Amino acid sequence: MLLSRRITVNPEQCGGRPCVRGMRIRVMDVLDLYAAGLTASQIIQEMPDLEEEDLKACLQYASSWMDHPVIVA
Repeated sequence: MLLSRRITVNPEQCGGRPCVRGMRIRVMDVLDLYAAGLTASQIIQEMPDLEEEDLKACLQYASSWMDHPVIVA
């Protein structure tokens, strides 16, 4: 499965925020755990429904959103 297919957006779930594989685990939840200093193994222990590929997909998704031009006026 492509990493990008692991991230789903459903307007009826989690306020339309991006989630992992249709679960109610938001990309932001995973990113917050990374930001708090948890390792991939620790995140999977906290959220055992996740797989390592899900974590990579969350990082890839965040990276794609950050990779856009910024126009300064």
